[in-house]
Amino acid sequence: MVKFIESELVLLKKEIDEMWTLVYNQLDRAGEAVLTMDRELAQQVLVRERRVNAFELKIDSDVEDIIALYNPVAIDLRFVLAMLKINTNLERLGDFAEGIARFAINCTEPALDGDLVKKLRLEEMVSEVLSMLELAKTALKDESQELATAVFAKDNLVDEINAHATAVLSEYISEHPDSVLACLNLVSVFRKLERSGDHITNIAEEIVFFIDAKVLKHSGKTDEQYPNDKK
Repeated sequence: MVKFIESELVLLKKEIDEMWTLVYNQLDRAGEAVLTMDRELAQQVLVRERRVNAFELKIDSDVEDIIALYNPVAIDLRFVLAMLKINTNLERLGDFAEGIARFAINCTEPALDGDLVKKLRLEEMVSEVLSMLELAKTALKDESQELATAVFAKDNLVDEINAHATAVLSEYISEHPDSVLACLNLVSVFRKLERSGDHITNIAEEIVFFIDAKVLKHSGKTDEQYPNDKK
């Protein structure tokens, strides 16, 4: 029985790794599509979203089978529960990637104002979200609590860029009133990137739970440290 559950857990981790890579690529493509207004690339994200959803359902089913057939306990149970929650968060990241890509498809502007994009630090925000996701993946692979907790600090920068973007866009709209619709839709892109950071933070918490049996969201952290917990 021990041999069988070990092989099942290895397969589950492999599936999560494949799902992770798929979602990373989705966010990467979506961000690039917005920065370059590449509608063909954005369309690819929409098409691949079905694969993300199918993967989530497959992993959910496999987790249910492992629990029903092998009744895991202790560290094995923590691992299975962590993978289940990570899977859910990865699927949400796939949803955000789709929403970001839709901006590029629906926007009527042929290109975004280069100076505006620079002031908004949009490219930096996309890069930081991807970096968080890659760091969390490495934390799981290496079973490193230190790498997992490092994700939280990176999320602070994502929040900072998001807060800064609102003021920049407000000023831009006042100077370019004909750009109101595009700017409002761009606010949604920033919001989805900011929420992506929140979900990657959730993933990092689950990794710590698996490694050290700690659930950080119930450890007494303050709202000042983690303001997104109110959302």
